[in-house]
Amino acid sequence: MARELVSLQYFRPPLHISRHFLNLSPPPSTLNLRPKPPQVPILLRTHSRRTKTSADDDGIPADDVKTIAKFKSRHNYIRVIEVSRKTNHPLAGSRLLLLDNPGNIHSISFLLKTLTDSYFDVFATLPPIIPPGPIGILGFGAGSTARLILELYPPEIAIHGWELDPSVIDVGREFFGLSKLERAHKDRIFINIGDALNASVKTGFSGILVDLFSKGSVIKELQDPQVWEDLKCRLRNRGRIMVNVGGKCVEAEDSERDGGLVMEETLKAMSQVFGDKVFVLTLGNGNDSSVALTGDLPDLDAWKKRLPRSELRSYVDMWIPYREFSLRY
Repeated sequence: MARELVSLQYFRPPLHISRHFLNLSPPPSTLNLRPKPPQVPILLRTHSRRTKTSADDDGIPADDVKTIAKFKSRHNYIRVIEVSRKTNHPLAGSRLLLLDNPGNIHSISFLLKTLTDSYFDVFATLPPIIPPGPIGILGFGAGSTARLILELYPPEIAIHGWELDPSVIDVGREFFGLSKLERAHKDRIFINIGDALNASVKTGFSGILVDLFSKGSVIKELQDPQVWEDLKCRLRNRGRIMVNVGGKCVEAEDSERDGGLVMEETLKAMSQVFGDKVFVLTLGNGNDSSVALTGDLPDLDAWKKRLPRSELRSYVDMWIPYREFSLRY
């Protein structure tokens, strides 16, 4: 009998791992695990900087994927998946946090490397183009974005994260090294449990990273211009917002929440508040997740020079104005 396979669909430079999706059945990166019938396959989605190859289509042998935690919390169906380092796959050696029934990837970590080849890496390009001050992460997950920023940038940068589900933070501390990260950067990382849309700091954020999904879809509130107006008011002068807006590859639990349409509505709401100062970066071949950025487009050469890792520079040239993006899309 043929071996069961886990097949992954990526998003291109960066992750989206889509929203990150790891679908255990089939992409914002997809890892498809096909269990024996009549079980329903689980999809894992992720965005990778690589182009898909025939090897990717073959997937990951099920023996190389291990579930190390699985339970339901008040807000989520939580799974922690580990991919063997021995498998021939871009996710080899990774640990993944999956939420929702579609199996969206909400956090990713590698044992032997810092960067994720996903949209988390795009988020890590924000600090050089914002003024000094605290960075808010709305939708903290298990801390993938926080880890990148804290490990790549100087101690002047502090992270204030918001996560609705305390069980997700518990999983981050237990399986993703979040406790160690908090100890190592105790004066730089502050985690809050609660509604991320109420996030605030007294002095205002220099930057806000938004990664808010529920039941496999960008939350409905982000299609409301008033929400973006409220977030804009919490920025310092020259502050910026960078947002995971999903895309066609995002499959929600509600079939009426089409990933492409939700992305369009989210970007439209942002443009009503930020005007022509909205830029979009799309991972993969155009069918993967997209990330949006507010503010004037920075000097690209200066931005690249200030990035701490050369691998991050390729993202800088990928931004296009929202108006141009909407015509292409």
